[in-house]
Amino acid sequence: MPDEELCFHFSLKAPRSCLAIALLACGLGAGAQELPALLALARAQSPEVAAMRLEADAAAQRVQPAGALPDPVLRVELMDVNNYGSERSPNLLPWKVGETKYTLMQTLPGWGKRELRREQADAQAREAEARAAASWAELAMRVKSSYAELARAAGSATLTRELLALGARLEQAAQLRYAQGLAGQQDALRAQLEQTAMRGELLMQEAEQRQLLARLNGLLARPAATPLADPPTLPPLPVLSTADAAGLAERARLNNPLLRAEQARLAAARKGQELVDRNRYPDLNVGISPSQMGSRITTWGLMLELNLPLQQGARRSQEREAAAMAEAARARSEALTNQLLGELAGRLAALEAARQSEQLIAKQMLPQAELALQSALAGYESGKAEFAMLLEAQGQIRRSRLALLKTQVEARMALAEIERLLGEEL
Repeated sequence: MPDEELCFHFSLKAPRSCLAIALLACGLGAGAQELPALLALARAQSPEVAAMRLEADAAAQRVQPAGALPDPVLRVELMDVNNYGSERSPNLLPWKVGETKYTLMQTLPGWGKRELRREQADAQAREAEARAAASWAELAMRVKSSYAELARAAGSATLTRELLALGARLEQAAQLRYAQGLAGQQDALRAQLEQTAMRGELLMQEAEQRQLLARLNGLLARPAATPLADPPTLPPLPVLSTADAAGLAERARLNNPLLRAEQARLAAARKGQELVDRNRYPDLNVGISPSQMGSRITTWGLMLELNLPLQQGARRSQEREAAAMAEAARARSEALTNQLLGELAGRLAALEAARQSEQLIAKQMLPQAELALQSALAGYESGKAEFAMLLEAQGQIRRSRLALLKTQVEARMALAEIERLLGEEL
């Protein structure tokens, strides 16, 4: 029998056998089959992720030019364009002036500077790539959290509908006892009042579902009212506890995209510091200069040019700036490492606490609430218990089931944060 039929065929005579199955079957699903598809859709359609990927691609394209030689320079000098001392009129054609000098020059950066620029650009490209990965990890966490919240809202609405059906059956029992003269009319009226209150809560839960669906669709970059293909269900949890903290911390150090971005930023800062230090040494310009008179090349010249690094005060300031930037990058990387590892330990503790709470509610609180409902129903039918006890037992069932949903969602949200910190799925 499907879960919906189990919920529908609840019997007043056997609350424990049916209600336990109905409550548990309508809660945690066997796994969110649609969630991986939603994550793939978010990766493909998110403009934020696309922008970060494009920026990473742009940064990767800067690596090769950073280590290339500057373009050579060609200079053409027309001398004696007025043809002084001759009968010819002024002219701008190279073969019709007194002399034309051609100079082809190439700048050769100082030793090691090209390699340092290439390595610095490569580190900056790795930083951009890591930040793109961090953007995706953040979006994936938000999608998973929103999906878990949507599953909680859907589960709460399902539970309310089940309890409305139960309330209708309790009202029937109260009406029957009233007709037999065994109870007052106020029992049936109280049952009706409880149902009215639950209908109001159901309206709020359905509105919350629509709001959460709109938020999820916003993350997926699709229209707000787009429905899900399947009802949202919570995926299973991996086996994790605080005992795994050391191994997970090492994985976070290696794979967390924000840490990788800061490490790449530190590498770029250090290369920049080395490059500034190399600026103590001059760059070299070399050139060759043929001279033309008429239609013939008559002379050849060679040119060598050096920049003189005489502004030592300015250069020392640049070196101190580069050293400070490298040290700042190192400090940021260390601070981020400490922050992320602290967050990871906290999320692990939250996951373990939620798992323990879930087990406590599922194995103790819910069975106890079912027994209380069964006992209250038997007592009411035999005239040994008040209708208020029956309503209280029904309320305890509802509170226990909502608490179970809450702990399940908290566990999945803690897991989503852990996966964001690790930079990988578990």
